[in-house]
Amino acid sequence: MVRKAIAWAAAVLLAGAAPAGPADTGPINSVITGDLVPTHDPVLVKEAGTYYVYGTGGHYLTTKTSPDLIHWTAGPPAIAALPPWAQAAVPGTKDMWAPDLSFWNGRWHLYYALSTFGSNRSAIGLFTSPTLDPKRPDHRWRDEGLVVRSVPSDDFNAIDANHFTDADGRHWLALGSFWDGIKLFELDGATGKLKRPGEKPFSLARRLAPADGPAPVEGAFLIRHDGWYYLFASYDYCCKGANSTYYTVYGRSKSVTGPYLGRDGSAMLEGRGTIILRGDLQEQNRFRGPGHNGFLHDSDGKDYLVYHAYDKTSHGAPTLRISPVRWTMDGWPEAVQ
Repeated sequence: MVRKAIAWAAAVLLAGAAPAGPADTGPINSVITGDLVPTHDPVLVKEAGTYYVYGTGGHYLTTKTSPDLIHWTAGPPAIAALPPWAQAAVPGTKDMWAPDLSFWNGRWHLYYALSTFGSNRSAIGLFTSPTLDPKRPDHRWRDEGLVVRSVPSDDFNAIDANHFTDADGRHWLALGSFWDGIKLFELDGATGKLKRPGEKPFSLARRLAPADGPAPVEGAFLIRHDGWYYLFASYDYCCKGANSTYYTVYGRSKSVTGPYLGRDGSAMLEGRGTIILRGDLQEQNRFRGPGHNGFLHDSDGKDYLVYHAYDKTSHGAPTLRISPVRWTMDGWPEAVQ
């Protein structure tokens, strides 16, 4: 579903436990503090010892930084204006959504979405910069233009992009929201654009819609681990505050193009997979609708899921959440919440 983060005036008050560093393999969410709200559709990366979270917020993309994954400080918007080609590609668009960050060819690649609510007349654009640090003299986001777009006659929605490099060094872009689910396009590794424009994408995940309405799937994220490819995606509805029904599932495959299967063998192309993030238990009932995750394999070898969830104690505010990931002996990820 198209995402709009709402500006929330309420501050989030978290339990006053002593801060733990990222070396702590226990829960982070019990000690995370700072500028956590608003956070929507987050992606987590690291440059020169600083962690960065980019997300959806207002008209442009929000930024937050941390030295330790615990203490977060909001920064200026990543991009201050829509690119000049945006209105021609997606008439009526006003916002940038769902950023994705990856570093290759000496530059950060920032993929983002342009759309309007409930429509698949959408586009993925690309900016690049040699650094994320706005204090460096070479910091400058360069508009690389349109990457891929969708129109009403297409069976996919060109939002929620995720760049991925496979074991053979081939570049890919996963995307999709509602419609016929998650798609995968091959990219040109030199330009970051589609390698073969007009080529039909691969299908990675879809929901089987019930008779009474759609079955949402969106927010794809791909990783590699121990010879397997893992696809994460969010099911059901975001953007409804504490009433959001989002949850996060995954599957794995020996091929980047799938099929992706959960631990029980269930297929993500059939709307199934293994749940890794769900809302707090009803007896706790605080953070609802965890989803649109990113994944960071840190320089110290530890893995983390970043995502947003809606804080029922703060008027449903979309809040930054980070969960360390532990791997089972047979190679399945589990979130430490």
